[in-house]
Amino acid sequence: MTESAPVDPTSTEGWKKLAGIADGFTPDLRGWFDTDPGRAERYTFQAADLTVDLSKGLVTDEILQDLLQVAKDTGVAERFQAMLAGEHINATEDRAVLHTALRRPKDASPALVVDGQDVDADVHATLDKVYAFAEQVRSGAWTGVTGKRIETVVNIGIGGSDLGPVMVYEALKPYVQPGLEARFVSNIDPADIYEKTADLDPETTLFIVASKTFGTLETLTNARLARQWLWEKLGLTDASDDEKSAAVAKHFVAVSTALDKVAAFGIDPENAFGFWDWVGGRYSVDSAIGTSVVIAIGPENWEQFLAGFHAIDEHVRTTPLEQNVPVLMGLLNVWYSNFLGAQSHAVLPYTQYLHRFAAYLQQLTMESNGKRVRWDGSPVTTETGEVFWGEPGTNGQHAFYQLIHQGTRLIPTDFITVAKPARPLKDETGDGKAVQPGQDVHALFLANFFAQTKALAFGKTADEVRAEGTTDEAIVSARTFTGNKPSTSILAPELTPSVLGQLIALYEHIVFTEGTIWGIDSFDQWGVELGKQLALQIAPAVDGDQAALDAQDSSTKALIAKYLELRGE
Repeated sequence: MTESAPVDPTSTEGWKKLAGIADGFTPDLRGWFDTDPGRAERYTFQAADLTVDLSKGLVTDEILQDLLQVAKDTGVAERFQAMLAGEHINATEDRAVLHTALRRPKDASPALVVDGQDVDADVHATLDKVYAFAEQVRSGAWTGVTGKRIETVVNIGIGGSDLGPVMVYEALKPYVQPGLEARFVSNIDPADIYEKTADLDPETTLFIVASKTFGTLETLTNARLARQWLWEKLGLTDASDDEKSAAVAKHFVAVSTALDKVAAFGIDPENAFGFWDWVGGRYSVDSAIGTSVVIAIGPENWEQFLAGFHAIDEHVRTTPLEQNVPVLMGLLNVWYSNFLGAQSHAVLPYTQYLHRFAAYLQQLTMESNGKRVRWDGSPVTTETGEVFWGEPGTNGQHAFYQLIHQGTRLIPTDFITVAKPARPLKDETGDGKAVQPGQDVHALFLANFFAQTKALAFGKTADEVRAEGTTDEAIVSARTFTGNKPSTSILAPELTPSVLGQLIALYEHIVFTEGTIWGIDSFDQWGVELGKQLALQIAPAVDGDQAALDAQDSSTKALIAKYLELRGE
C-alpha cells in the first residue's frame, strides 16, 4: 500500500499565521500569569495518571489554536487511526506500524486483523509463552545444566533490544524479585561483556540473545563471547559437542524469529520468543524484547506495564486534539523547533530510577524523526528532529542548568517526577539551617523540581537583584535571569509499572505527532545502515589486509595505519 503524499505544513494557514506571530515574538510569562489567573488551570491536562502542566510554555491561546489547526490540516488524528488499524504507514518498508497492538488487552473487540493475520492472537500467544518461561525461571523450576536455579539474567542486544529493557529494569528495580538480577550487554567493545560477566557464576546465569534476525553483528559477536565464557567457566572447553550443546540449551534463550539460526547457535527453538516486522526496535520494549524484565518483575507487573501504555493509546485515540496531551506536547515542540529556533530538548526526571530515560528517548526521538526526506521521498520543507538529552534530578542542576537558565540558546525542558517515592527517607539530623531534623528528603528533592521550573519561567530582574543589596552593576548583570525559558511539568502519583508504560507511550505519540506534521516516516531507519555496511568493508583493513587498507580514503587509511602502529602490528 502506498501512502498519499504528505501535506506540506508550510502551505497551511495555521503555519503561515504562526510564522507571522514568530516574527518579532517576545514572550512574557510573568505578564501572562499576572493578567491571566486561569492560565495554570487552563493549560494543565490529565492523561491517565499523568498530570501535565504546559502553562510555563511559550504559548498563548492564539498560538495554541494555530498549532491545533496545523495538526488538523496535516491529518494527525486521521493518521493515528490509520496506524491503529494496521494501514502501511511505514511507507519506505511497506509495513504496518503496530506497536500499539503489543498492549491491546486480550479481550479487545473487534479483533485486530491485519494483512490476513489475527494480530491480537499472535501477540497474546507470544506473551503467554514469555510469561510461562518467566514463571519457570522465577520459581526455580528452570535450572542451569548443573541443577542450580537462575540468579542472573544477562540480556545481549543493542539499540532497541537493549535501551528499552535496561531503562525499564532500572526504573522498576523496586519490583524486582529478591534473588534475581538482570544485566545488559550491548557494546561490541569487549570490555562490556567482560565487566558484565566477570563476577558471575556460570551455573546460575541465563543469557537472552535479542536479535530479530539473529544476525546483528554486535549482538551475535557478544553472544558467541558469552558462549565461550560459559564453556570455559563450566570446564567444557574440551568437552564433547553434546556436552557443550546441553549447556547452551540450559543457559541461553533467544528473542528472535530466525529459528534456523537460533538452532544453529545451539538454542532450542522452543525457547525462542518472536516478534514481528510491524514493530521497530525502538518501539519494541513491550514485546518479547522485554523478556529479561518480565523475568525480573513478574508477569503481573508486566501486565500493569502494558496497561499503562494502552491507557495513553486510548487517551490519544478518544481525546479531542484540544485536550490530547501527546498531541499538545508535540505541537509545542514543533513551535519551539520550527518557529523559535530551538535545536535540542532536555528531559529531566526528578526520580533516580528514571536515570536511563533520556538515553532511551534519544533513540526513540532521533532515530524516528531524524529525517531529511518525507514519506514520499520528497525533501522535507521544514527543520526536523530535536536533539534529546538529560540527566536525573539535582545531578543536572550541578552540571548543565547554567546553560538552560542563562545561556543564549533556547532549550525547552520536560520535568518529570512522582509524588510518592519508592524509597522514602528522612534526614533525622539535618544541618539545623536549610535542612531541619526529620526533613523528608523526597520533599526537599521536589522543592528543587518546583523551584527550577519557576526560575526558568519567571527569572530574576535586575531590580530584584539590586533589592537584595547588590550594588556592583557587573554583578547585577551576572545575577539577572531573563526567564521565559519554556518547561513542561509531568507529575505522577508514583513510579509504578503502569506509570512507566504511560510515560513511554506519551513520548511515542509525541514523536508520532511531530513526524506526521513534518510529513516524514517516523518508523524506518535507513540512516543507520551506511555505517554498518562500511564497517564490514573496513574490518579486513583493520585486521591487517593490505589490499583492503589500500582501498580506503587517505584519512581512513592513515587512521587505520596509526591504529595498527599503536597495536604494535
